[in-house]
Amino acid sequence: MTNKSSGTSSINGEKSDGLGNSQHRTSDPSPPIVDLELNRVRSFHLINDVVHSFAWNQLNVQVKDRKTKRPLSILDSSNGIVHAGEMLAIMGPSGSGKTTLLNALAHRAAAAGATTTGNVLANGHIIGLQKLRELSSYVEQEDALIGSLTVRETVQFAASVALSSTTSKRKRVQRVDDLIARFGLQEQSHTIVGTPIKKGLSGGQKKRLGVASRLVTDPKVLFLDEPTSGLDSALSFEVMNYIKVVAKRHNLIIIASIHQPSSSTFKLFDKLCLLSKGKTCYFGPIDQGLGYFSSIGYQIPFETNPAEFYLDLINTDLIREGNDVFSRVQDITHNWPRSSTASQLQKDIEKSIADAKSAGNVFDLSNIKPQKANPWSIPVVLAHRSWIKAYRDIVVYGIRIIMYLGLAILMGTIFLRLKGTQDDIQPFINAIFFGSAFMSFMAVAYVPAFLEDLHTFNKERANGLVGPLAFSVANFIVGLPFLFIIAFLFSLVAYFLIGFQQTGTAFFKFTLWIFLDLVAAESLVVLVSVLFNIFVVALAVAALVNGLWMGVSGFLVPLNGLNPFWKYAFHYIDYQAYAFQGMMVNEFKDRVYDCAGLAQDGYHCMFSSDLNAVGKIRGSAVLENFGIGLSGEKVWVGLIIAIIAGYRILAYLVLRLRKN
Repeated sequence: MTNKSSGTSSINGEKSDGLGNSQHRTSDPSPPIVDLELNRVRSFHLINDVVHSFAWNQLNVQVKDRKTKRPLSILDSSNGIVHAGEMLAIMGPSGSGKTTLLNALAHRAAAAGATTTGNVLANGHIIGLQKLRELSSYVEQEDALIGSLTVRETVQFAASVALSSTTSKRKRVQRVDDLIARFGLQEQSHTIVGTPIKKGLSGGQKKRLGVASRLVTDPKVLFLDEPTSGLDSALSFEVMNYIKVVAKRHNLIIIASIHQPSSSTFKLFDKLCLLSKGKTCYFGPIDQGLGYFSSIGYQIPFETNPAEFYLDLINTDLIREGNDVFSRVQDITHNWPRSSTASQLQKDIEKSIADAKSAGNVFDLSNIKPQKANPWSIPVVLAHRSWIKAYRDIVVYGIRIIMYLGLAILMGTIFLRLKGTQDDIQPFINAIFFGSAFMSFMAVAYVPAFLEDLHTFNKERANGLVGPLAFSVANFIVGLPFLFIIAFLFSLVAYFLIGFQQTGTAFFKFTLWIFLDLVAAESLVVLVSVLFNIFVVALAVAALVNGLWMGVSGFLVPLNGLNPFWKYAFHYIDYQAYAFQGMMVNEFKDRVYDCAGLAQDGYHCMFSSDLNAVGKIRGSAVLENFGIGLSGEKVWVGLIIAIIAGYRILAYLVLRLRKN
């Protein structure tokens, strides 16, 4: 709490100068790196000391039991309070409720179908979802970093979507530079994060970058879900040590779920929340935990890591009713709410509420209006970021360009130099269908790249930075030039090898139909991936729908012979059908083909037309056989554009309606 007469505050034995700069005593046991970092240049202040305390009272989370269908408690009567400058470790064995508590505190869905009750408070006032998003950031266990961006670009783009447009360019650069420096990433500033093809940062550096990119948003509370997962003890200490530096220096509240930390990492935390099966086993200062457990009859063995001792004590992974472990955990969870430590915790929470009431609006955060980025600038920022990823990461479009060029060469050599005779009419039709259908089908290769973008969007949206409209617009715009390049290169190779109508107008119309087909196919992939955001499922569904569109496009079964159900239910919303029809008209409308046979023996023409008598077939006769009109090109272009818009709007609506 703040001492108003002296203008200083005390946090765990440390004095603060009131500006968020801690003044350590000479006996401070912090690791050497912390002391070095705290003594560095202090000209940049990441946050103001706005949130003095963050607490929760009688927090409960219930789900419906799958077997009994009755309410099942996965977090029971959890209480806690953390003050500015403190780091809290939420610990417990697997399934103890660590992530459930963290999500509940962050006002996120604690679990699928969960019901959360209780109060989350900041400065003694109940804080809602929107305000908490404005004042906090959440770093997921799985980072949302874009592998093709450099360290500097990652932090710069995070700043661009978070900082107000009134923030000067100089201040933005300073903030980015200071964050990179604070987390020891100066030497990696121009190193990419790393992709499956190109190696970049180490695991520890990625974790530090993930936290740094969240701190650029000026949070007062930082939630960390398993920040040391996948790291060895040395890297775990490195990551948490840098976080501690920032927390102490800027009076930041850190709440982290963590699993089996080393003793050195564990000692970096100020407070511990120990959970087992959703019940609290202990909440309080790290250095008082052993004393508490000793007082209820559980003494730590000699030369044992306290973190390992706590987890072994309450580990329920192999619990069976009636054995010693079951009895011990029951005893511990039974003792906690009756302990003086729990009583003191409740008093601290009540005192923070009472202080807030007596102070009036002094500590009320509802009146704080944090500056935000201009919403019109966010799609531009996202488009810029996506553009860099698209041309730099070969997985996004590079591999697809190679795939489509391979298809063009394949088609061009299979249907090589078709002639203007009736024997080549069917091969021409086959080439048109094969090109449009398989170009569309191969768009499923976009699924992994889009899911990565969607994963990043979900993380940024959950932190209140990016909305579904900005994401949808940026994703659509960035893809257009690359899809046009693919369509043009494919046409350039396949069109002339096959021997389609040799005019410039026909070539560019062919390219247009391929381009529209690709844009529609990618839009379908986006919709399917938003609906089914699991790679294998999205891939399977997109392939299935493309198979359906092939079947009802009018090639395998001509439109005049197509079953009425498939015709009226699906054909008229099939973009492949309109692309196929447009390419057919482009090829056959103005062409004439030779019939088989000689004049003296009589001509044998496959299609009936007014030129049969002279051994010719009008291309329009081929179109008539397929039930394709000659004057529908503009309508078909409009319908494909409408289908593209429909897919994109539906994808946007799904994103908008889906809860975080």
